[in-house]
Amino acid sequence: MADALARVKELVAGSRRILCFTGAGVSTNSRIPDYRGPNGLYVNRAPTYFSDFVASADARIDYWTFKLEGHARFSDARPNATHLAIVELERLGRLEAVVTQNIDGLHRAAGSSAERLVELHGTNSEAKCIACAEREPIAACFERFRATNEPPRCGSCGELMQPAVVMFGQSLDPATLRRANAAAERSDLVLALGSSLTVTPAANVPLVAVQRGVPYVVVNRGTTPHDELATLKLDMDVDDVVPPAVRALADSV
Repeated sequence: MADALARVKELVAGSRRILCFTGAGVSTNSRIPDYRGPNGLYVNRAPTYFSDFVASADARIDYWTFKLEGHARFSDARPNATHLAIVELERLGRLEAVVTQNIDGLHRAAGSSAERLVELHGTNSEAKCIACAEREPIAACFERFRATNEPPRCGSCGELMQPAVVMFGQSLDPATLRRANAAAERSDLVLALGSSLTVTPAANVPLVAVQRGVPYVVVNRGTTPHDELATLKLDMDVDDVVPPAVRALADSV
């Protein structure tokens, strides 16, 4: 394992345009559970599909209740060592982009710039109208939902509001996906961190770089479909890999 860590440090030190692709495993050390792990959010709950959200008042109430409960449990979550190490990569001028599947906003909170951050699956911090795309802070929707137990509606057009995330059955925003793929095209190293790499098309973003022969490091607890494609696979906690590699880089410049 020491040899593998040394190799990660070597790859990071030799790269100028690093793409960090992050999944739920990056935020578990901030006390936010993943989705499919032993204690994941979907162990005892099936995900809500967008079509059901639109068609069923009961599904909307259930989903907003789930989101409200999650907000109460995780609103005090703070960025951890890996989030901060990625910000340090940006400060050092080595980060091409951080492309995240996470909706928790911790990359933003850590200090990742809007220029370098691509939130593929949206953000829990806002709500949006399903018709006119008007946005507002999600806290305002939660306040209305608490008061009435009625799913929030848009103040501009009266249509349904949804958390500004990509729900099951919805497509990724094309412009956001293009940004992610363009960053992969420019990268000279990919670090896939804490992702099961099973949810597509998001999980295809690192492969854009891999197809160009770019070194690919996968750090994840458990196997992924990309393990055989990886230059290096580490079955480790991301906090034990990324912060030491970035510290070594910072000490060398």
